[in-house]
Amino acid sequence: MTDASQPTQLTVDHVRSGENTTRVTRVSKSDSEQSRAFVLVAGVGVAATYFEFLAPTLALRGDVYALDLPGFGGMPRPHVQPTPEFFADQVEAVLDHYGLDDAILIGHSMGTQVVTEVLVRRPELTHAVLVSPVVNEAEATAAKQGVRFVQSSVRESLHLALTALSAYMLCGAVYFLTVLPHMLRYRIRDRVRLVQAKILFIRGEYDRTSPRRFHSALTAAAAGSRRWEIEGAAHSIINGHAIGVAELTIRHLDDELRQRGRMSSDAAELPPARNADLAMLMNAMHSRAAEWVSALRGDERGVARAKAQHARILWRAYAPRR
Repeated sequence: MTDASQPTQLTVDHVRSGENTTRVTRVSKSDSEQSRAFVLVAGVGVAATYFEFLAPTLALRGDVYALDLPGFGGMPRPHVQPTPEFFADQVEAVLDHYGLDDAILIGHSMGTQVVTEVLVRRPELTHAVLVSPVVNEAEATAAKQGVRFVQSSVRESLHLALTALSAYMLCGAVYFLTVLPHMLRYRIRDRVRLVQAKILFIRGEYDRTSPRRFHSALTAAAAGSRRWEIEGAAHSIINGHAIGVAELTIRHLDDELRQRGRMSSDAAELPPARNADLAMLMNAMHSRAAEWVSALRGDERGVARAKAQHARILWRAYAPRR
């Protein structure tokens, strides 16, 4: 996390593309080393809250834009089919709105499909990170993916499970089941063949939805790509193992990574909060609940207030003790 003496700034914007709106949570530091931006795209049903630790860590290097795409995080659902191509249109609208000509795109789960589609369209983008990519075409059925998801979920923390559950409730079962067939049909291995950017693939050791053999196939298909694994992690490594994902991303950007490797869980896991107590925990839960209720009501000002409050709580919790 960031130094409390130079806190990260958080703002919430909205970018329209036709009739559709994407919520953008922007995290930045005035003293970032470089100005290249990071654009974070979450998976099906979940929201930018997944990036609560990854975003401020990456903000030490450049501005971060975490997206709630249409239908996710309480945003209005589109009136067209929610395909990876449709979501790629929304990401491109964000890139154009902010003038992000050479952003580093980071996708997680279904977000890897969306990012891949943007990379195919925009060969000028030079770097990307695909975390826990899906779908393994050998198991591209809803039943098989459901089993694999459950197998991976038993390795996740209670905090992450609650974060995911609240996001799924905002998304709704009907919309989730509308998006799911499009995700299952998308052939990411065929599409990454067309990408010119340097791709880093990251998976968790126990991620059954994104198996090691599948990563080998993706690396072989994507020219000049890298493949890394984080020990002890499962599917949602962008949260509990955010430190490792951020470090691998920066080393990939700086061309300091071997083509393949493994990172220990100790090196990748988020360290315990230095200034945590019961009051901090209760305040964090309250701010998350306030964000959820505001999103459910369509109160975007309330969402922004709750996000900023939650960020301040995390800064204080993880700041070095004086």
